[in-house]
Amino acid sequence: MHILILGGTTEARRLAELVHARVRTTSSLAGRVAAPKLPPGEVRVGGFGGAEGLARWLREHQVDAVIDATHPFADTISSHAARAAAEAHVPLLALRRPGWAPVKGDDWHPVDTLEEAADVARRLGRRIFLTTGRMGLASFAHIPDAWFLLRSVDPPEPPFPPHLDVLLDRGPFTLDGERDLLRRHAIEVLVTKDSGGTATAPKLTAAREAALPVVILRRPPAPEGVPVVTTPEAAAQWLTAGSDVRPPG
Repeated sequence: MHILILGGTTEARRLAELVHARVRTTSSLAGRVAAPKLPPGEVRVGGFGGAEGLARWLREHQVDAVIDATHPFADTISSHAARAAAEAHVPLLALRRPGWAPVKGDDWHPVDTLEEAADVARRLGRRIFLTTGRMGLASFAHIPDAWFLLRSVDPPEPPFPPHLDVLLDRGPFTLDGERDLLRRHAIEVLVTKDSGGTATAPKLTAAREAALPVVILRRPPAPEGVPVVTTPEAAAQWLTAGSDVRPPG
């Protein structure tokens, strides 16, 4: 059995660890991170050339199942995976960590786009902590009257906001560390995506303790008709089921 795992997420790596000893596993990484943590098994880096290219790759490499374990906001590759799996008649499963949910004391401002996030954050404060990734920085570049702290794994590329500091770091992050960061930089607003998981969740607790507003970008849904599980263990069980796995559509 040959499976393709899409994504370099923590969940994707964990799934590869669970199954690579008993099935042939190929993990596909987008290549946007300079020094990614590599999973066990075979690894490929880079795009496929859209849905058609991915469908061709699935046929040529005789893939038996695809697990879309990409980041919850990687909706383009998820859409391509759904189309390619249907075209190649290969079963597809989406592995998505659960999203975050507000608790008592949170001051959340949900939005649907980064452009909306920029407008809301600008109204809420002038010292803004961005944890939305380096690829979305352009949405904030038009704001001249705010100071931004961007945390990302790799350096961003322009366009930048006029007043920007960059903190290169990779999670997981601790609650004490997030408390210190918010205090040290006098942060007034946190902007983040609903990525879910525990690696970056402490920033939400720290923001709640400091009574800071959080502008949070809602995650896009998985493609219609694609089954979804929330843990690598459940994805491994789906693969083990064998005869219960069915192609989409």
